[in-house]
Amino acid sequence: MQLFYNPTVEENAEEIIFDKKESKHIIKVLRKTINDNLLITNGKGFLFKAEIFSANPNKCIAKIIEKTHFKPSEYSLHIAIAPTKRNDRFEWFLEKSTELGIDKITPIFCDHSERKKINLERFERIIQSAMKQSLQYYLPKLENPLSFEEFISQDFKAEKFIAHCENTKKDYLKNKVKPKTEILILIGPEGDFSSEEIKKANVAGFENISLGKNRLRTETAAIAACHTVYLTNQI
Repeated sequence: MQLFYNPTVEENAEEIIFDKKESKHIIKVLRKTINDNLLITNGKGFLFKAEIFSANPNKCIAKIIEKTHFKPSEYSLHIAIAPTKRNDRFEWFLEKSTELGIDKITPIFCDHSERKKINLERFERIIQSAMKQSLQYYLPKLENPLSFEEFISQDFKAEKFIAHCENTKKDYLKNKVKPKTEILILIGPEGDFSSEEIKKANVAGFENISLGKNRLRTETAAIAACHTVYLTNQI
């Protein structure tokens, strides 16, 4: 099964027009032709089954013959994470967290952050690709980056946690997460959150949590958090 992504398809659409790049991929690479079926999502919970009636490699057009809407999951996970020094590690996190069903990602810049510039367009493409590969119909939302202070000053309704390595009182995330709830987790940079940031997060209502006894890289910690929440909700 191959899934295509087209965010412009509305619920009541009767046909789908693919851009030149996607059309070329469908007709030239996949060798699809007239009357072949395609599966498309708009990233908003819809799965469309469409039949090609114009196999033009510059402008492929397909008629929608069936549509299905999938309900969103009964829980939501938002990870606010400091971009890693190496882009490939952060991109790995984006890919794997999308496969695990994350809902929202916010890059945050912290006191110990070594990377202050990111390529949101590239990150968005990675998320889209991972959504298609894992056959999901909701596209995770990638937020614009914020400073740590800007982020924690917002009003969140979710259960809020901060994962860090300081020797303070904290419980394991697996003991704190409840199924069917909104979860927000802060993951720090390679040098961890500063003591001042941890104090500010606690004042803002973020609870200290541990992801295990081992010391984890930023991207590994984020995936561990995603997987913990994911498993808690597989009931």
